[in-house]
Amino acid sequence: MLIAGLLVALPGCTGGARPPRIGTQAPEFVVSYGAQTVSPSQFRGKTLVLNFWATWCPPCVEEMPSLVQLQHKLKDKNVTVLGVSVDADDAAYKRFIQDHGIDFPTIRDGDHKSTDLYGTFKFPETYIIDKNGIVRRKFIGAVDWTSPEVIDFLTKL
Repeated sequence: MLIAGLLVALPGCTGGARPPRIGTQAPEFVVSYGAQTVSPSQFRGKTLVLNFWATWCPPCVEEMPSLVQLQHKLKDKNVTVLGVSVDADDAAYKRFIQDHGIDFPTIRDGDHKSTDLYGTFKFPETYIIDKNGIVRRKFIGAVDWTSPEVIDFLTKL
């Protein structure tokens, strides 16, 4: 009886579809913040690590140092991190950027235009977009961006 129950349950665990957008063109957005304007297409020709985050999100805070390290480690390998903050509080966003030494491209999208387009609602959420603008992976939750597996995956795209 137990084996029959497991066999019935297994297809539900392994039969799920892959996340939406994987293998498709990354949705294009344009976010302006002050004099700065950012869009994913600006990074065409590079592997883009598109990270949606917020200052009030503990897992986002946890993974931020490894994103900074990733940018330093792979900037000469055509990999770029782009952070999109969903913070409504401009002062909190600016303070966070300064306090955490974030030196990769980042922008604040308090109107959630970009996250709505991607269907993002859990933070952090990160999309890996290849040099041709195709979404290759999606990560939900904090990731150690300096792990050998992640570095290997990104450098082979």
